Amino acid sequence: MKLKPYFKDDIIATINKNRILGIRAGQDSPHRVIGIWAVIVDGRLFVRSYTMKPGGWWRTFLEDPYGEIFVSKRKRGIKVRAVQTRSEKLKDAVSAAYKEKYNTRGSVGYVEEMSRKPLRDTTTELVAV
Repeated sequence: MKLKPYFKDDIIATINKNRILGIRAGQDSPHRVIGIWAVIVDGRLFVRSYTMKPGGWWRTFLEDPYGEIFVSKRKRGIKVRAVQTRSEKLKDAVSAAYKEKYNTRGSVGYVEEMSRKPLRDTTTELVAV
């Protein structure tokens, strides 16, 4: 089943333009809002975890796939559902999008590491609910 992004075009454009996306993982015991890197591929929103820590946002989404994102200076969050990406082709496209968007000298090393296993396998699509 192919998911549709359900985000309005202006939200997708803002996420694509900004370097940081606010995210709160979990619905039952939500985390605090933190900033993460996010990319848009074919109009769809993807994120990756850099640490994979127990209790971190990615592991929380594995147990409770609902949360919120905070775009730019908007006060209200947008409810999302996290869907783990299995497609290797899509993971390649997400890696390419990260390399294009986060290309500063300080970011390149992180992007390279996030493009290799096991971090690559944390590729998660966020879908509005």
